[in-house]
Amino acid sequence: MKRYVSFLAAFVVLLCLILPHSAEANANKPYHFGFKKSRNHELPSIQEEGFRSIVQKHDAIFLGDTKQKELYLTFDNGYENGYTSRILDVLKEKQVPAIFFVTGHYIQDQPELLKRMVQEGHLIGNHSWSHPDLTQVSDQKLKEELDRVKTKVAELTSQKEMPYLRPPRGVFSERMLAASKGYGYTNVFWSIAYEDWDPKLQRGWAYAYESIMSQLHPGAVILLHSVSKDNAEALAKIIDDARKQGYEFKSLDQLQTKNY
Repeated sequence: MKRYVSFLAAFVVLLCLILPHSAEANANKPYHFGFKKSRNHELPSIQEEGFRSIVQKHDAIFLGDTKQKELYLTFDNGYENGYTSRILDVLKEKQVPAIFFVTGHYIQDQPELLKRMVQEGHLIGNHSWSHPDLTQVSDQKLKEELDRVKTKVAELTSQKEMPYLRPPRGVFSERMLAASKGYGYTNVFWSIAYEDWDPKLQRGWAYAYESIMSQLHPGAVILLHSVSKDNAEALAKIIDDARKQGYEFKSLDQLQTKNY
């Protein structure tokens, strides 16, 4: 009996040593955001990606109200490739709101475009200062990355608050989501995307148009990269034809219902 008690006590001690490390490892496990694409206006899915519960737990955005034909345009602006002004021209002409997720490089390189974004009613989101893998930095370093972007945008524009974050390359962990939420951020992922981030792999406006339109669904959060010539050329027709299908473009601040 004494041997059994001693063994049990040793086992409990071992569990106490192992479990915290196991929990920490799980919290730091990196994920790369992905999803099953929409087809024929059906909803996309993250049911099989292994991170749905984590994204939902920390109130990140994947889908808006899937019962409403609403769309949210989001752009990633890591650097300028000459097309953002044209994109802003189209958004202004069509009276469509968007959010632009910017890096420190973009802020330093394109202050006038940042000012224009805010002046024309768009939101600026946080894409981190130096575009690191945010799962590999400490909570303190994460805060510094985000604070620098928020502070510089506030110095340049009238936007003083910055509640939205898009982690670089869509790489995240539960720890990173929890920490950034604690700093006041909502992480914004997406439910429509295609390979548009490489300026050397542009395939024409029709390809961009079809890539987006074939995935349209209620509550969609659309990810586009502003470095894409194809996106700049296709955007007006995407907006016009989405509206013909009964869709309405909304600002991310208007997103009231989250779905997963």
